[in-house]
Amino acid sequence: MSELLQQVISRIEQRNPMHAKKLRKTLQQYDEAYYTRVDGFLKKYNALLDRDGKDLDYGIDCYLRMCSDMMYEQIRFLETGRYSSTSFEEVNKRVYNNPQVMEYYMHGLILSDFLWLHHYRIHEFFVGNLPQYAPSIKRYLEIGGGIGLTIVESLQVLDPGVHFDVVDISPSSIEISKSFVANSRVNYFLADIFDFSPKDGYDFITMGEVLEHVEDPLALLKRLNALLNKGGHAFITVPANAPTIDHIYLFRNAQDIRDVIGEAGLGIEKEISIYAEDVSQAKAEERKVALLYGAFLKKID
Repeated sequence: MSELLQQVISRIEQRNPMHAKKLRKTLQQYDEAYYTRVDGFLKKYNALLDRDGKDLDYGIDCYLRMCSDMMYEQIRFLETGRYSSTSFEEVNKRVYNNPQVMEYYMHGLILSDFLWLHHYRIHEFFVGNLPQYAPSIKRYLEIGGGIGLTIVESLQVLDPGVHFDVVDISPSSIEISKSFVANSRVNYFLADIFDFSPKDGYDFITMGEVLEHVEDPLALLKRLNALLNKGGHAFITVPANAPTIDHIYLFRNAQDIRDVIGEAGLGIEKEISIYAEDVSQAKAEERKVALLYGAFLKKID
């Protein structure tokens, strides 16, 4: 384990020993490639914190606050069978237009990308399969840039002449992505994807954990389809049974997600489903354990 990762786990342990114990168990399942990748990630994150006059303890406090929020949302979900927010207007007021909430929530999500096994396995799935699509990609779009992890990987794999665009409704997300990516080849647009009108279409589109944030995921997937060139492909990730402070649309299982993909006129080429807890499928379904779904899609002509 790298020194930086050990620092993160040790400091989490000081604040929440039970959560640290769970993370240490998870880390035993990783290979050497993970530790190499996470070391580079944490160095970038430390640089971002330092730039903003913050330190690693700040990031860990944000992460644990986000985890606490999720635990509360999970309890409510198990009681009601619904997410606590059902409209974008609610979430926009509650999270996106609340700088204090958005700040700690974004920092919490940053650490979860590598600390949570299901997040990292999806990342591995993307990295392992992207090269086969590389020869046909000339124009690349990311909808909802997050912290830029997929863009960073894509910049390393794709041809230097590829055109990269990122569109996001969150200024905070764009600023964090710019810091992580740090590459002038990437163009950023602060816009709603339904208002975004590029001159040309795209050969490949990524959209990580966005569908659950909208009231009409079918309309969003149809918009993604419309932005794809003939023969184009996409990579999406979507959680099911995953209550958080900004999730709106409830997918109950992987089939719910497959159904909306098909309705949008997209075909599934490769897919992966990973539960957030190490339990059997039967137990996961019984307990409504969060599931993270990822898929490479094709435009059906």
